[in-house]
Amino acid sequence: MFHALATSTRRDILRRTIEREQSVSTLAADYEMSFAAVQKHVAVLEAANLIVKRAEGRERLVRANPEMIARARALLARFEELWRSRIARLDDLLAERSGPDTPDNSSTLRTGEGD
Repeated sequence: MFHALATSTRRDILRRTIEREQSVSTLAADYEMSFAAVQKHVAVLEAANLIVKRAEGRERLVRANPEMIARARALLARFEELWRSRIARLDDLLAERSGPDTPDNSSTLRTGEGD
């Protein structure tokens, strides 16, 4: 899933298909790349189940898959919570280390004593 979101073009395609269903040719018209290149981006998003493609006559219509987007959002929220707690713990450890009760090790560091 995150591989599929790794490029700005694919993120933009996903954003546009969240707003409304669009044909691949309509999507391709807004990029300075070949139609085939846009099709490949769409295929990567489809393989990750972030978008759903359907045929309507000769057109291929693309829309975002809200269920998968919700899953990605929930996963990212869990990662964010994990990293915020780790950073908060690191802040606490650094605050404890530089607090007023910490012995001054500057003379030990200068003279090489205490090794």
